[in-house]
This record gives sequence, structure tokens and C-alpha cells, in this order.
Amino acid sequence: MQIPLQITFHGIDHSDVVEERIREKAAKLEQLCDRLTSCRVVVETHHRNTSNLHLKGQPFHITINLALPGAELVVKRDPKDAHVNEDIFVALRDAFDSMERQLKDQLARSRAAQ
Repeated sequence: MQIPLQITFHGIDHSDVVEERIREKAAKLEQLCDRLTSCRVVVETHHRNTSNLHLKGQPFHITINLALPGAELVVKRDPKDAHVNEDIFVALRDAFDSMERQLKDQLARSRAAQ
């Protein structure tokens, strides 16, 4: 990536374990496309949760912005159901799976246009 991976936490304390998981997931996206220019990931909860990343009843909201030449892809996991994405690792998995699908679709469209 031309711009280093950016990871932001809102409403929760920084977690080295969560950051490492995000870095692993972002590296997988970079393996799919070596033309990525930037990736920004925001992890947040709308309720203050400073001590327990697995506290029930407080869903995690994950936003991923991925840029590559000619396209910007966005995944915004903002669950309306309070019981969705209560586990931060499940929320990250779902968000990155969705981004991977978008990236593969974008790459297929780019190949078809050539």
C-alpha cells in the first residue's frame, strides 16, 4: 500500500490483539490486489466500553475504506439489531469478508473493461 494501514478505535480502548487481527485481514486483501493505495479501518461502539471487548449488548461498528486506482470501496457494518456483532472478532470477520467480496467484484469488472 502506498499509504500505511490506518486503524482507529472510537468508544473502546485500543487493543493490540484486535489491531493484529485487522493487520492480518488487511494483508489478505493486499494479497488479492497489489495495487491498493490505502486502507482505513474504524472500530467503534456507541456505548462506552473501556474494559471488556466482549461485553454483551453493545454491538461493534466496523467501517473499512479501501482505495485502489480508479475506485474506493466502503464497508460499513452498523448493525440495527443490538445482538449483531457483539463479538468484535465476528464483526471484523464479517466486515472483511464483505470487503473481500467487493474487491473481487471490482477486480473482475476492471479485467472485463480491459
